[in-house]
Parts: sequence; structure tokens; C-alpha cells
Amino acid sequence: MADIALFTPLTIRGVTFRNRVMLAPMCQYRAVAGHAQRWHRSHHGRMALGGLGGALLEATAVAPEGRITPGCLGIWDDAQLPGLSELVAIYHDEGVPVGIQLAHAGRKAAAATPFAGAQPLAPDDPDWWQGLAPSAIAFGPGWQTPRALDRDGIMAVIGQFAAAARRAMAAGFDFVEIHGAHGYLINSFTSPISNARSDAWGGGNRFRLAVEITRAVRAAVGEDMPLFFRTSCVDGVDGGITMADTVALASALKEAGADVIDCSTGGVLGPSGVAHVAPAPGYLAPFAQQVRREAGIASMAVGLIMDGALANRIIADGQADLVAVGRQLLADPAFVHRAAHELGHPNPHRLLPQGLGFWLERRRV
Repeated sequence: MADIALFTPLTIRGVTFRNRVMLAPMCQYRAVAGHAQRWHRSHHGRMALGGLGGALLEATAVAPEGRITPGCLGIWDDAQLPGLSELVAIYHDEGVPVGIQLAHAGRKAAAATPFAGAQPLAPDDPDWWQGLAPSAIAFGPGWQTPRALDRDGIMAVIGQFAAAARRAMAAGFDFVEIHGAHGYLINSFTSPISNARSDAWGGGNRFRLAVEITRAVRAAVGEDMPLFFRTSCVDGVDGGITMADTVALASALKEAGADVIDCSTGGVLGPSGVAHVAPAPGYLAPFAQQVRREAGIASMAVGLIMDGALANRIIADGQADLVAVGRQLLADPAFVHRAAHELGHPNPHRLLPQGLGFWLERRRV
């Protein structure tokens, strides 16, 4: 087993991941007033049984106005913690470290859930709220014009992330991830597409909010908890973020206390302006490799990682330290177990809970 890179453990600060497969954060849009529901327990129960190395809960809003939709999870109120703690317990029962993605939707807030069309809510809708951004620039046609944050508003947001991180610790999470990608609030500050400011939070200071939030979260969680940061490595449009920008940002985030850069792309413009790298299996892994190599920080690769051989190759080739799997785990919660079979793991059934592993081993499945 020693030569199967995907199944080697990884220790980051005070947490050991038993293998390199992470459940990617995927919005479920089934919360009520930010509170977890039975759906979340069922969903994460499926995932916890499959032998994961770690799991990340979906984008969880640090403030009510930081939700993407009315159905998004929240962590702005202590009353939301019991539901989150139940999800933590589900993973801990199976020996899986679990983290939470702390998020603020920014100018992409106040949209309907996908089940209701995913369109921006109208201002006269009772569920509508005001979006926030570095500049009063709408995400795209039909979207509201957000309110540009002043200094006091920016400082309040930093405080909200720090408070959310403390709540994450109280709920029992093992690590946290800051969502700084996909055009949401933090990414809207780092991208020149959405940040037209000329003050201390714009221009050459576009990375400042990301760095200050990282510092605040690190101070809130202390030195033992791993801290991940998800970023859009490139905007995919002319005039947007480039890999040179991202390497510089990753270096600054490392100095501020981040441990892992979760490397995604895109999301800063609406559908009429999106021009991503063409999707293909593992297509974002080269971004993770460049960040890891040039910024000297651990990275996590995402992007259509659909089979064990590809996941293992990404780790073995030094492209990333972790792989985040989303849609494939939705389709096959036993992805890790199947990958172990594919790669010749000597004891693949031992990756599963005792009951499942016992019967599968007897049946030679």
C-alpha cells in the first residue's frame, strides 16, 4: 500500500487525513433560515460511510446577507450550531475529519434556489435582500446592483468571518475553509473585473480583504486547526485574475496563516461573460500544481476527478496534496472504496465501517 499515493495519510497541523480524498463542498440549498435539516443528515450520512480522508460542508454563510439563496446553510447564530454539530458527529463516528466552508455571497446573493429557477430574486420578493460588493457593479444582466462596502462595512465582514470560525470550533469541526472563489464577496475584491476601488481595498490592494480575513480566522481558531482557502485561480476572461496573481495571493495567504489552497476557477461574471478553461477530467490540477510549486504551500485539486487512477496520479505526480471530489461522490458514495480496488489496495474493505466492510469482504465484492 505504501506506493499508492492516494492512500497515504496527510497531517496538517493537528489533524491527520487518512487518505487524500476530500468531499468537495457542494451547496444543498435545503436549509431553513440557515439551519441544517434532515436532508443534510441523510446526505452526509451517505458520504461518511465511504472511506473518505476528509469532508467539507457546503458554503455556509457568515451573515444572513451572505447567503447565496434562502436555502443556504448559515453559521451566524449560535442557534444554528446544534444542527451543524450533528453533522460533525456523523463524520466523527466514522473517523473522518470534517471541515466547514465559511462564505459570503457578496453581489451574487439573493438568488432563488435551483429548485425555484436559480434566478436573481426581484426586489419586491419577500425573500430578497441587498447584496454587498467592493464596487456597485452587478454580477450580470438581471442581477441587482450591490451596495459598495465602506470601511466600516468591510471591518464588519472580517469580524463576521472570525465569529463564524469561533462557532465552527464550538460545533466541533476539525478545520475550516474560507470561500474566496467563484465571484462571491472575497473573490469580488480580489478580481479587477469586479473591484473598481481606488482606496486601500482596491487597485494594488485588491488582495487585502482575503489576507485580513485569513489573519482574523487564523487568530480565531488558534494554531492547531488547519485552514484552507478556496480561490479562483483564473477568471477566464480578459483583464481578470491570472496565475501570476494567484501565486502572489497564495504566498500572502500562507504568510497570513493558510495551510492549503483549494484551486478552482471562474465565477466572477454572469453567464454572458464566462469563458472557462474547457472542462475535462482533472483539468484544474495544473493550477494546483503551479500554486504548490511556486507559492510553497499545500494545494487541493478539483475538477471532474472521476476515477481512482486519475486521483492517484494527481497525488503521485505532485500536482496536489489532496483531491476534492464532488459530483462523482454524489453518484457513487463508495468512490474511495472502488478506487482502492482499482489501485490494488491490499485491504480495501477495511476502509469502510466495520459492518459494511465485514459483509463485502465475505462476499468478495
